[in-house]
Amino acid sequence: MTTIDAHAAGEPLRVILSAEPIPGRTIVEKRRYARERLDRLRTSLLFEPRGHADMYGAIPTEPVTPDGDLGVLFLHNEGWSTMCGHGIIALTTVLIETGIQAWRDELRIDSPAGRIVARPKRAGDRVSSVAFENVPSFAYALDETVDVPGLGPVRYDLAFGGAFYVYVNAADVGLELTAERYRDLIEIGMRIKRAVMSSREARHPFEPELSFLYGTIFVGPALGDGANSRNVCVFAEGEVDRSPTGTGVSGRVAIEHARGRLRNGEPFVVESIIGTRFTGRALRDTTFGPHSAVVPEIEGSAWITGRNEFWLAPDDPLAAGFILR
Repeated sequence: MTTIDAHAAGEPLRVILSAEPIPGRTIVEKRRYARERLDRLRTSLLFEPRGHADMYGAIPTEPVTPDGDLGVLFLHNEGWSTMCGHGIIALTTVLIETGIQAWRDELRIDSPAGRIVARPKRAGDRVSSVAFENVPSFAYALDETVDVPGLGPVRYDLAFGGAFYVYVNAADVGLELTAERYRDLIEIGMRIKRAVMSSREARHPFEPELSFLYGTIFVGPALGDGANSRNVCVFAEGEVDRSPTGTGVSGRVAIEHARGRLRNGEPFVVESIIGTRFTGRALRDTTFGPHSAVVPEIEGSAWITGRNEFWLAPDDPLAAGFILR
């Protein structure tokens, strides 16, 4: 199995190049097929001994729309994602810098969450950054409260930015958004996620398969100059995003816009747990089903880290991978 690895703002992306064509008339159908038939591929290439608990992956596919350039499926330690912002930035960089995709000003990408338009910026033969226009994003619920075991009542916002996230002020639960609190962020983030999942539904207006809570995002003040905030995202089965989380920043842009704190076109710079940054902005107002929404743009940079040729021996008892949690 051949892959190209990259990272966007520190978060890994393993681009799987040798997967067989995935059936499906839509990307949602392809995702369903992959969940049901290709999970061994996911665990073999993302879990140990070839990967690790926080590895993230992408499989480019043929487009499913007449004007699409490609499709993409994203995968992680829990399963198959609906959208991934750092993945769009890294995938675009990989495809163009390796020559798999000819240079163009826009790449129209079909994701399970909808159409993504990626706009790479050129610096010689390199991609200096990628700005992508995301799917409509919206604040689903503001100033809600949930009772979390061991914490009591916790106030949260719920928003969609390609996936649903619950947003919690880190100070409200006694956390600092630093690498030293990594394990605490995972443990409390998963507790909050499970509590919200058991107390309410996050319903996508069009796709039932996208109607689930993906993760908890802790928010707090920036620790570096020139940033507006810091996000730490705990998603899937306890993964921690090393980047500021592209879909998470999209949801955050929708929340800030809904609260009247962010005007269209105004940059919103968000740090990650390791201090790397994405810049988000609301491009324009829209509606998405019954929801008032914005179309966000997220910009960040990625770097290729290597090319792999993985071998799966038929007599290897660990060929399907394993994970320690």
